[in-house]
Amino acid sequence: MKLYEFQGKALFRRFGIATPDGVLHRKGDVLTGDRPCVLKAQTLSGGRGKAGAVVLCETEADRGAALEKILSMTLKGEPVNAALEEERVEIEKEFYISIAFDGEAGVPLIIASASGGTDIEEVADKHPEKILKLPFDSLIGPLDYHLSRVVKFLSTKRTKELTGLLKKLYIAYRDLNAALVEINPLAETPNGFVALDAKVELDDDAESLHSELFDALRKERSEITGRTVIAQRDTITYVPLDGDIGLISDGAGTGMLTLDMIRDHGGYAADFCEMGGLTNPEIMYSALERVSASEKPLRSLLVVLIGGFNRMDEMAEGIVKFVSERAFTKIPLVVRLCGTMEEEGKKIMRDAGLSVYDDLDDAVGAAVVGGGL
Repeated sequence: MKLYEFQGKALFRRFGIATPDGVLHRKGDVLTGDRPCVLKAQTLSGGRGKAGAVVLCETEADRGAALEKILSMTLKGEPVNAALEEERVEIEKEFYISIAFDGEAGVPLIIASASGGTDIEEVADKHPEKILKLPFDSLIGPLDYHLSRVVKFLSTKRTKELTGLLKKLYIAYRDLNAALVEINPLAETPNGFVALDAKVELDDDAESLHSELFDALRKERSEITGRTVIAQRDTITYVPLDGDIGLISDGAGTGMLTLDMIRDHGGYAADFCEMGGLTNPEIMYSALERVSASEKPLRSLLVVLIGGFNRMDEMAEGIVKFVSERAFTKIPLVVRLCGTMEEEGKKIMRDAGLSVYDDLDDAVGAAVVGGGL
């Protein structure tokens, strides 16, 4: 689960990591008082600074105009529904610090750079020598020599303070069962270190260990977006992407093929969603529920099913049930199915007044233009 900045900072404060004082604003809020501040769009995508969604303000008029501008924006297909107002701090230096899990190596990493406040991917590409990556044992955690290397690499005189912050960040990573905890930038100020931003991703597989936290975070997201955020308690794999074509497949291979085909047709997928293994009408229903609840507007929703073990009549039952119960008409639904019980599945779809495709390329093309048969 990806978190908004204000949610990540709230978690950081639980672990003793300092953040600026701030307040969350939504549409309709009226700002009063002249005070220097920074207003930042709250989205789950990056690139806010380059998009003009982070604004420094001096007066009441500045703040009101900036808030109105930010809340009218759409960033990478995601409407901005909230903005975080924070006090401005005196910055002496900016750093990048994160702890992330390296899937290829199977170990967590401390990642550090003195080039904070910039696109870390760009720094890694153009100046890899400016980034330090230290793997460590996930059972033991980072040792003193890991922390000493980071502090030395960043060339700060506040060695004790930075060491303490690194320990707190690791404890947050460990105790939250996070996939990523990132501070960019971490500001060195006259009063110590302050996390000016927070990027946190929690491991969905650890939800059973933090059910109350996950429920609270979903409630906050629902209040901001006005949409119900669905709990992920099934075999479905869901990865949000930057496009506007919702995608559901009944296997990872089918899903990857369809992603490429969407791109070949000139479109971009909004997600990678595959139902995993043997499925049933309830899982089909849940997948449709999850993808259609996207925080970004969808051009279409493409369902690609190649039934080997899975029965197409059961998949059709799940689709028809979802469409009828949810009065699902706002987003064009494009369905392609073949395989086991294919004709039975197509009959169920057509009897319900729903179109179904035989050819995968035709289905993908229809999804990209935003329409069906």
